[in-house]
Amino acid sequence: MTANIVNNVPSEIKVALKQEILEVSIAGDWVLDADTPSLEPVLAQLTKEGVQQLVFSTKTLGRWDSLLMTDLIRLIDLGKNQNIQVDTSTLPEGIQGLLSLVSAVPERVGARRKEIKIPWLETMGNGVLHFVKETHDLIVFIGETALSFAALTRGKARFRWVDLWMNIQSCGPSALPIITLISLLVGLILAFVGSVQLALFGAQIYIADLVGLGMTREMGGLMAAIIMSGRTGAAYAAQLGTMQVNSEIDALKTMGFQPMEFLVLPRILALILVMPLLCIYADLMGMVGGSLVTVAFFDVSLVEYLHRTAGAVHLTDLMIGISKCAVFGILIALSGCMRGMQCGRSASAVGDAATSAVVTGIVFIVMADSLMTVICNRLGI
Repeated sequence: MTANIVNNVPSEIKVALKQEILEVSIAGDWVLDADTPSLEPVLAQLTKEGVQQLVFSTKTLGRWDSLLMTDLIRLIDLGKNQNIQVDTSTLPEGIQGLLSLVSAVPERVGARRKEIKIPWLETMGNGVLHFVKETHDLIVFIGETALSFAALTRGKARFRWVDLWMNIQSCGPSALPIITLISLLVGLILAFVGSVQLALFGAQIYIADLVGLGMTREMGGLMAAIIMSGRTGAAYAAQLGTMQVNSEIDALKTMGFQPMEFLVLPRILALILVMPLLCIYADLMGMVGGSLVTVAFFDVSLVEYLHRTAGAVHLTDLMIGISKCAVFGILIALSGCMRGMQCGRSASAVGDAATSAVVTGIVFIVMADSLMTVICNRLGI
C-alpha cells in the first residue's frame, strides 16, 4: 500500500508499506520558509497494526533545517511508543549526529508544563486560606495605622509636614476638574431620570428635591469617593510600591524611620481632610447640573428651583453625606497604602498593587455606604 502527498511544493513525503516495513521517503527542501506537507498520514500509518519497522529514504532530500529534525523526532518518538523498530542509518550524517545529541541528553524532569486539575474542594480551601490571610493583613495594617495616629496625638509621629501639604494638593485642588465634570453629569442624569416620572403628574418642581437629596445624602460623596479611589488610591499604591521595589522603604527602616508614620500617615490625613470638602463641592456641582435641566427643559424658574432645594435639603442631610465621605476617605487611603506596602519586588507587582488598590477601595466604599445607609434608616435620620 502506497500513500502519496503532493502539494506542488519543493517538499514531499511518500509513504510505502511493504509487508511489515514502513518506508518514509523524504524529498525536496525542508526549511522553515517552505510549504511542507503534513505528517498526519505517516502518523496514521504508524498507529495501524502490522508495522514492525520504520525506515527512511532521503536520496532526493535537498536543503533542511530544524523543521526536518522536529518532524523526525515526532516520528521516532511515536515509533518507540508503538514498539516499532526505527532505522535511522539511512539518514544523513548531520541528522544522525543531531539525533544522537537529542537522545544523549535526557529531557529535564518538569520541563514540560502539564495541566494540573485542581479539585473543587482544594480550590475552595485555597480561597478560604487566601481570605483569612487578607483579613489578617488588613487587621495588622489597621492596628499599625492606629498606633501611628496615637503617636501623632502624643506629638511623637515623625513625618514631614511638607509631605502632608503636597498630598493635600495632589488629592484636593488637582482633583477638582474631574470632580466637576462627573458631578455635573450625575446631577443631569438624576434630573432627567426623575423628570420622566414626575412630568406624568405635572410635578416637575420636585426635581429640585430629588437632585438635592440624592446628591447630598448619597451620590455626591459616593461618586467623589469612587473617583478618588481610581485616582488617588491607585497613585498611593503605585508610589509606595515603587518605593518598595527600589528598597527605599528598607532604607527608611535602616535610618530609624517608621514607614507607617513617615509615608502612610500623611497620605491618610490628607484624604481625611480633603474628602469632606470634595463632597460639598460635588453636591454643589450636582445641584447645578440638575438646575440646568430643570430650568432649560421645564417650566421652572431658577428662583423656584433654589427655593425648593433650600426647603428640601437640611443640615442633617448634608452632614450625613459629609460623614460618609470622610469614612470613604479613610477607606481609600487604607486600601491604597496597604496594597502599596504589600507590593512585591518587580515592576509588574506595582501594576498589580495599583489595580488591587482600586478594587479593594471600591469594594470597601460600597460596603461602608450600604452599612451606613442601613444604620441611618434604622435611626430614622
